[in-house]
Amino acid sequence: MELNSGISAAEERYYIASQQQLIWRRFRRHRLALVSVVILIIMYFLAFTYEFWTPYRAVTQHQGFVNTPPTPIHFFDADGNFLGPFVYGLKYELNLDTFERIYTEDTETIHRINFFTRGESYRFWGRIHMDWHFFDAGEGKVFLLGSDQLGRDVFSRILAASRISLTIGLVGVFLSFFLGATLGGISGFYGGMVDIVIMRVTEILSAIPQIPLWIALAAIVPIDWPVTRTYFAITIILSTMTWTGLARAVRAKLLEMREHDYIMAAKIAGASDIRIIYDHLLPGYISFLIVNITIAIPGMILGETALSFLGLGIRPPAVSWGTLLEGAQNISNIALYPWLLTPALFVIATVLLFNFVGDGLRDAADPFKEL
Repeated sequence: MELNSGISAAEERYYIASQQQLIWRRFRRHRLALVSVVILIIMYFLAFTYEFWTPYRAVTQHQGFVNTPPTPIHFFDADGNFLGPFVYGLKYELNLDTFERIYTEDTETIHRINFFTRGESYRFWGRIHMDWHFFDAGEGKVFLLGSDQLGRDVFSRILAASRISLTIGLVGVFLSFFLGATLGGISGFYGGMVDIVIMRVTEILSAIPQIPLWIALAAIVPIDWPVTRTYFAITIILSTMTWTGLARAVRAKLLEMREHDYIMAAKIAGASDIRIIYDHLLPGYISFLIVNITIAIPGMILGETALSFLGLGIRPPAVSWGTLLEGAQNISNIALYPWLLTPALFVIATVLLFNFVGDGLRDAADPFKEL
């Protein structure tokens, strides 16, 4: 339908659309970024509710099932009859030459997989007592991704570890973003001695190698600290170095923008300096800020994984993807039990997904990008 002015309805919606609406229109065209967002939302949902989705608790040890390979899921029995999802019983023999357990399926014993069933009791988020699980195999054992050297289900531990590994990236990035945007904005807006002091501090911190500094700071964290306190300590440690690059970039942009006419108009209208920085200056640099955040989150996750892998980050009984990878330090474990490397696949996938989202948001926030 054509309007009286000769402009179509679609064109009118385009001309009156807000910046957020234009960004969303461009972002929807980036299919890979859109799919990545959906997958990340699912991953975070599973991380926040992992107790229900796992058949066992992360610390449950299954006696006699040490380093068990992933359990095959069957739908037909040996005679070809359809039984629905089930697992066979497991039995093992000890290899006297390598002292390795060789697991085989006992086709005479069938354990059906039940859904929305009661199982091991747990405390949801450490508070609500529950015993409902999405699935389990009753008296049988179902290890979707195998078990570790203590007989703990790797799948359950990976989902439990995702709560720390995924959220530490978000918390750390928002703290780093707040420091970088605020200090960089103050430095670029005011200039003078304030600018000199802030920039010298950022240069000093940027000159320090990140990994040795993180290791030194993480080593200071007392071993007897509770999990929550250690979590926030590691988050602060990871944020100490990542804000400097953002601060320098924000400063450079604000030095360019602070003399624009609309900024002078805001000053004349009586707007406060903080309001000018956050409401007028930073939104003009939103493309870079969005990309910086999406790229910094996987950097935080990798930082926590590296510290925990070295034994300097999250410590047992808490689990993160880094602590799970500690068992993969031994080359013999990798050769004999390759499923212990599964947490690395989750780390790689998360980093790639965030990078895809960052690419999509960068293109969507570009004001010169055509719709």
